[in-house]
Amino acid sequence: GIGRAVAVALSRAGACVTALSRTAADLESLTRECPGIETLCLDLADWEAVDAAVGAAGPFELLVNNAAVAELQSFLEVTRSALQRSLDVNFGAVLHVSQIVARQMIAQGLPGAIVNVSSQASKRALRDHAVYCSTKSALDMLSKVMAMELGPHKIRVNTVNPTVVMTDMGRINWSDPQKSAAMINRIPLGKFAEVDDVVNSILFLLSDKSAMTTGSSLMIDGGFLVS
Repeated sequence: GIGRAVAVALSRAGACVTALSRTAADLESLTRECPGIETLCLDLADWEAVDAAVGAAGPFELLVNNAAVAELQSFLEVTRSALQRSLDVNFGAVLHVSQIVARQMIAQGLPGAIVNVSSQASKRALRDHAVYCSTKSALDMLSKVMAMELGPHKIRVNTVNPTVVMTDMGRINWSDPQKSAAMINRIPLGKFAEVDDVVNSILFLLSDKSAMTTGSSLMIDGGFLVS
């Protein structure tokens, strides 16, 4: 939901957008809504295919890394396959795609902005989220190192760190008041984030209005971390 909404918002703002997903039906639906959007149907875990496709599609001036998986298991039940898939998508894919795009920016002499979609889970332990919390925490630190090393090339790198977001899936997973109450009670604003809350924050970090911001994590959590 977040990735699609970002693609649509950027396209409507006048950007030339390339959207990447492993789900062809989602991309077909997106292009029906916004015919000007280019699409790439790829599995981010396939590094060779990503190299070829993203490399041929660029150069880009802006990048949003949004793909993620959440395989929820208690610490004692974490499996190797869940760990590897989470590392591949939540961390490795961000590193890889960012490398390709940043190299293009540098080769073209283009300034740029990269936004990585992280989570409040990078900052606070959540039950059954051992792998998810850890990969998002790693993503925050990767983003800081990227900001440090890419800054001299005028490329900014930041993260957005949302709480629960009311995407279609979010509404399904958090519609039970008994389940959601414990989380909402820890949010001073008393509600979960809407998709537009995340999209607007991403657009800000991509824009010149945040020209002096890099290496930062923008919390979109309604105050969850202060409670």
